[in-house]
Amino acid sequence: MSSAALGARDLLHLVRKGIDPSAVSAHVRKPFRFFLCGDPALVAEFRAMLLRGHPGGTVPPEAAACLETITPASASVATNDARAIFFLGRDKDFNGADFSGLASLGLPILCVTLDPRRAPSGPATPPLGGSWAEYAVPFLAPAVLRGRLFPHIVETARGAEIAVGRALPPLRETVAAKLTRDAAANSLKVAIASAVVDHIPLVGIVLGAMASAGDMVAITGIQILLLMHIEAAYGKDPDMHRLWKLLPVIGGGLGWRSLARELSGFVPVAGIAIKGAIAYAGTIVVGEGVTFFLEHGAHMTKHDAAQLYERTKDDALRFARETVAKLRKRS
Repeated sequence: MSSAALGARDLLHLVRKGIDPSAVSAHVRKPFRFFLCGDPALVAEFRAMLLRGHPGGTVPPEAAACLETITPASASVATNDARAIFFLGRDKDFNGADFSGLASLGLPILCVTLDPRRAPSGPATPPLGGSWAEYAVPFLAPAVLRGRLFPHIVETARGAEIAVGRALPPLRETVAAKLTRDAAANSLKVAIASAVVDHIPLVGIVLGAMASAGDMVAITGIQILLLMHIEAAYGKDPDMHRLWKLLPVIGGGLGWRSLARELSGFVPVAGIAIKGAIAYAGTIVVGEGVTFFLEHGAHMTKHDAAQLYERTKDDALRFARETVAKLRKRS
């Protein structure tokens, strides 16, 4: 089947064969826990903030159970399903703090220092298990914590991100951003692999049309699964029928992938980078588009989507070209 013959309905039909909504439900139920300790007032405030945003203001018991308060000396606490420890304190509280008990649990310790005089700051990467790092914030609010702390919280919950978003609403936007980046990276890999096949003369002649159709189905599948994952993180159960309402978000992606194949055919080698970049950028637009829709109840404007796509495409092209250059040096 040629890629040109594939319309939106054909793609959705093929993709639905390979998508299992029950697998998405399994991600929603992935167990996780975060431990909280430190200043009791700050622990209570942090806990309340993370649980805020559930429909009707009612916190589901399973969400509340994900945040467990412990003491710094709780070396004997069970750590099954635990992902990280948050130590909440004020300026200078860490100077005399003894983290040996917490460190023995083998979990990353994210120390949140509340100091109105300090600008938000934190390490570039989350601490490793058994070690700690400080995150300074002027106050506890999602707008402040999305800079470094929230991304690192989601990073420590790798594999359970959807469940984290479901249980802790303030983290949903950060969860969606990580899911989008991961899906975009997978789309880039599929596109580059397909482009490489197209550039191998004999294999390209034999498998070219099939590979082109295959990569379109695969990338569309990645994007639709991304939509389902982000919706699940926002508290919506998997529903393939509802995806029809979101198809305008991904519709333009079909044209982007067609353009990618054309460029790949006309620009040897560099076309591989271009094809991968457009697949990457298109998936970023899909993820950020559906996140915008769930956050604001309306689709991103065409102007905003176009700006996002161009910015992301340029970033992806730069990365892909650097990758191709490195491969050339090695060969």
